[in-house]
Amino acid sequence: MWPRFEQVTSRDVLERLPFLDLPFDRYGMDPYGISRHHLGLFMTLLEGFYKHYFRVRCFGLEHIPKTGAGMLVGNHSGGIPADGGMIVASLFFSLNPPRAVHGMVEKFAQEWPFVSQWFNRVGQLPGLPEHAIRLLHDGRLLMVFPEGARGLGKLYKDRYHLSHFGTGFMRIALQTGTPVVPFAFIGGEEAMPTIFHAKRLARIVGAPYWPVPPYLLPFPLPLSCEIHYGKPMHFEGTGNEPDEVVEGYVEQVKSVINLLVTRGRAVHEQRRSGANLSEPTP
Repeated sequence: MWPRFEQVTSRDVLERLPFLDLPFDRYGMDPYGISRHHLGLFMTLLEGFYKHYFRVRCFGLEHIPKTGAGMLVGNHSGGIPADGGMIVASLFFSLNPPRAVHGMVEKFAQEWPFVSQWFNRVGQLPGLPEHAIRLLHDGRLLMVFPEGARGLGKLYKDRYHLSHFGTGFMRIALQTGTPVVPFAFIGGEEAMPTIFHAKRLARIVGAPYWPVPPYLLPFPLPLSCEIHYGKPMHFEGTGNEPDEVVEGYVEQVKSVINLLVTRGRAVHEQRRSGANLSEPTP
């Protein structure tokens, strides 16, 4: 005797799901295999973290395209991908009407049983260029962390220092004519301050690292976080430009994200001190 979908899905999620920009069929599936049922349960889980655990505040939501393709590009941090979950939640709970955003999942996570299937059912797909290109051609939103696992696993002493950005996302943005929306996720470094990596545990579970905070349990603390979205950036090209041209575009995006991080950290300190929050985004 399993509980009905409506009994395990929050009221806010049930009210927002019909307005989500996903073409569910009569069976509750979209062309990418996303399940309305799974997505509802996933958003109900994220809701608790978004609204109450991390108490996320968003700035610059007006920069998110109302319709059509967009590539959300930002910093990666916090030991575990809570930042990605909060980005997904922000566009579902704080944007009207809500929009779905697809993440590109690291290869190692696709090898974990059960987890990989759930990722697919909620729209987080394997990080292959062909998947990204198809999603953007179909007018979807794509979430990209160019630092990859390097950024997610950075130690607390290196907090908010951006790691090397790959160039693949920019070539895809150029090829598909997609605007890049930069963002900064602030608070993840403090919520889970990684002090070292347990390499043996990482090898056992098949992960690139195993984050260890001062309190040992690899789970973030319930500290407030913020997301700062910047203005869309448009680049001209086909994706076949020389490396130095693409790298120059990437550096432009990285510099804007750095600025968002710097301004975001100032706002974060204001919020922690109880000051009134008001922050313009570039």
